[in-house]
Amino acid sequence: MENKFKKFKKVPLIVSTILLITSCSLFIYLYQNTQKNDQVSSDLEKQLKDEASKREEVKSLDRMLKSMEGERATLDSHFIVGASSDAVPFLNMLETLAPKVGAEAAVALVDAPKDNSGLVVGVNVQGSFESLYKFITLLENAPYELDVLYVDLERGQETTSADGVEAPVKWSAVIKVKLLSFVP
Repeated sequence: MENKFKKFKKVPLIVSTILLITSCSLFIYLYQNTQKNDQVSSDLEKQLKDEASKREEVKSLDRMLKSMEGERATLDSHFIVGASSDAVPFLNMLETLAPKVGAEAAVALVDAPKDNSGLVVGVNVQGSFESLYKFITLLENAPYELDVLYVDLERGQETTSADGVEAPVKWSAVIKVKLLSFVP
């Protein structure tokens, strides 16, 4: 009987040892998988934060562009190159310069060459020699890069009124300029 008793004590020990080794192996396997999943989760969370940051930056840039839209339109109106551009601000400037110096101006020609090298504008100006000189000076100092292609000054006829008083001589000028771009 003694032999049976010794044998009986060894079997539970062997079974317990096998269960312990199996449990430890399973624990180590699950622990390693948990560590790998934790690393993957951390990487995905970092990528998510990066994407969220990029989206917020894009939204911020979009808001900034929308807030600057009025300023952009003003700035774009100064760049007059090619046929598709809005030449109105430049032409308005030409017509408002003349009365400031006592002359009369009329835009006679607006042409956009096919090579988009600039806008060609012809202006007829009338007034005293002094007013024409001041107009040309103001035109040269305008906030646009201009290339003066042609200037023709002509002195008008002297006229006397019925009572013998001479009227001031009217001068006329034809000015042709090529508008290259806006200069800030």
